[in-house]
Amino acid sequence: MDLFSDAGEEKGASDLANDTDRAQQLHQLLHRYAHAYYTLDAPEVPDAEYDRLFRELQALEQKHPSLQTPQSPTQRVGGAVLPEFQTVRHQLPMLSIRTETDNESSGASAFDARVRRELSLSDTAPAIEYVAELKFDGLAMSLRYEKGVLVQAATRGDGESGEDVTHNIRTIGQIPLQISAGASSLPDVLEVRGEVYMRRDDLDALNERQLNKIAEGAKGEKTFVNPRNAAAGAVRQLDSNIAAQRPLSFFAYGLGEVLGWPQQSAPFQTHFDLLQTLKGWGFPVASQTQCVNGAEGLIAFHERIATERDALPYDIDGVVYKVNDLALQDKLGFVTREPRWAVAHKFPAQEELTTVQAIDVQVGRTGKLTPVAKLAPVFVGGVTVTNATLHNEDEARRKDVRVGDTVIVRRAGDVIPEVVGVVMDKRLSGAEIFTMPRICPVCGSAALRDEGEADYRCSGGLFCSAQRKQAFLHFAQRRAVEVDGLGEKLIDQLVDSGVVSTLPDLYKLGLTALVQLDRMAEKSAINILNALEASKKTTLPRFIYGLGIRHVGEATAKEFARHFGTLDAFMNATEEELLQVSDVGPVVAQSVRTFFEQAHHQEIVEQLRACGVTWQEGPPAERAPQPLTGKTVVLTGTLPNLGREEAKAMLEAAGAKVAGSVSQKTSYVVAGSEAGSKLDKALALGVPVLDEAGLLFLLNSAP
Repeated sequence: MDLFSDAGEEKGASDLANDTDRAQQLHQLLHRYAHAYYTLDAPEVPDAEYDRLFRELQALEQKHPSLQTPQSPTQRVGGAVLPEFQTVRHQLPMLSIRTETDNESSGASAFDARVRRELSLSDTAPAIEYVAELKFDGLAMSLRYEKGVLVQAATRGDGESGEDVTHNIRTIGQIPLQISAGASSLPDVLEVRGEVYMRRDDLDALNERQLNKIAEGAKGEKTFVNPRNAAAGAVRQLDSNIAAQRPLSFFAYGLGEVLGWPQQSAPFQTHFDLLQTLKGWGFPVASQTQCVNGAEGLIAFHERIATERDALPYDIDGVVYKVNDLALQDKLGFVTREPRWAVAHKFPAQEELTTVQAIDVQVGRTGKLTPVAKLAPVFVGGVTVTNATLHNEDEARRKDVRVGDTVIVRRAGDVIPEVVGVVMDKRLSGAEIFTMPRICPVCGSAALRDEGEADYRCSGGLFCSAQRKQAFLHFAQRRAVEVDGLGEKLIDQLVDSGVVSTLPDLYKLGLTALVQLDRMAEKSAINILNALEASKKTTLPRFIYGLGIRHVGEATAKEFARHFGTLDAFMNATEEELLQVSDVGPVVAQSVRTFFEQAHHQEIVEQLRACGVTWQEGPPAERAPQPLTGKTVVLTGTLPNLGREEAKAMLEAAGAKVAGSVSQKTSYVVAGSEAGSKLDKALALGVPVLDEAGLLFLLNSAP
């Protein structure tokens, strides 16, 4: 027995030593990553990687309680205070809430079960009412009001103390400098807590301005990786003039310290009533916030927001559940650093770490060369990702992505996965800088870059098989001529085997040639031939779009067909005549002329006609009088009934131009819920602002 006991003691001591070493490593890594994220606003790893390491440390501390020290990252809330700012001590700590990393419905069920267990509720007791909110990806902020006047704004910091950033928060138009409610109905001291964030469209506009500054030779300027870090960087500006130029937004979601209610008690008994009170006082509250009952209500909310996530104008990484009844919140209380009555339920990570195994160059339909990182497979954004675009040589150089690098990969919704950044301390020695090839990797033709453009393009045209394949796919797609069943794999076989080389060859295909292809049964071949025959009857806009003329999209193709009426008139139009078409500028006009001046393109059109491809032609269509011609309209926020594309289509049909930014030339701004900086700018410039009803009235009443 002694021998076994000694062996067990030795193994236990060895395990503790190993776990202690690992815990120290995790301390260093997590402190470093948190410092980069919260203090420097320059994240080194994605959230999912930080969370994974954090959970590993939590597990070690649960296994060995002696490893849990006050200095452990698990006992901290956020980042350190920057020395340039005054320190603010939170009278009521800004604690974080527990994160439920099980992103399935079982995560919501587990939280509801914990709450019911803490309240000693039986299985037959009524469902608990919760408030379900969005988990914003921004910067937590505490706003202190005295007698209704904003006197201080402070970041979360480490939870106990934060940074005084009042001078910058005053630049956010959504935050009241004085609460609109009468002072007699307000407490003497009111701390409103919420999230400062940046909308995606505002980030895009900011980065565009930053790139222009960099191009003009400005020193010290940079672009921002994501809205959260752009928002944090703006909040931490020492110069409020700089912060004012970086559009920020705010959502309120709770209270901090409150002293001296006029009626000796708060005017609400539930969290939802609190939010409605804040909304009534002029603070923005996310419109998606709602009351739900029990685990079923939480699950339904989580699933609905997951489907809407990518359509939101700002970033979220999950949802938050809170027990609605404030008396029950008090009864549940806190455990260590987290309230028992609330939890954050995350969605699948949209950023993960993986390694670059190679960098290939793909050739597109217009000859564009795109560097693509070939990745070790990684599950991100709900799918397994093996490729990520690097966009162009300049972007690849800016991010300095090299073969062998450990990289952060991001995927949101249907967006093409991209490499966000490189984890530099994991770079292998000798990793070579990526250089774009100066010849096409498919056909060997010269790869050229026009002045002022970021992309290299193959000069081989339809001589290049890659461009031929993409040209076939574009021609056969649903929005063009539409050949049902003619997909990428079949086109690869047809081009690689030499069966087709130009678009008219598709209509010369026979049954014998098709059935000789891999995995092509006679029935499938007949279906393809029938689809090709059906595609011969098309429309002029679809045919023009299907030709794949650079810079000519669906809308422009429709305008050309309407303006010229016949293909011949369009093909023979001069640049001056092309410029007379609505919304056609010099770049598009020159691209059309360049396309039709090439003899082989004219030959392709004639052969397609000879193969029987037809469409209805007629005289140029007279454009009906359009009531909003000359008007510029900007859409912002979410309308109650109309989708953004639907509203845009209605405005364009009425002759209006729908722009992406507000200026003095803007005629109207149509604002829905959660309208951001565009609404603020419209109000500042005196631009008329319409809601959905006002938009419909304008469309219906315009002369």
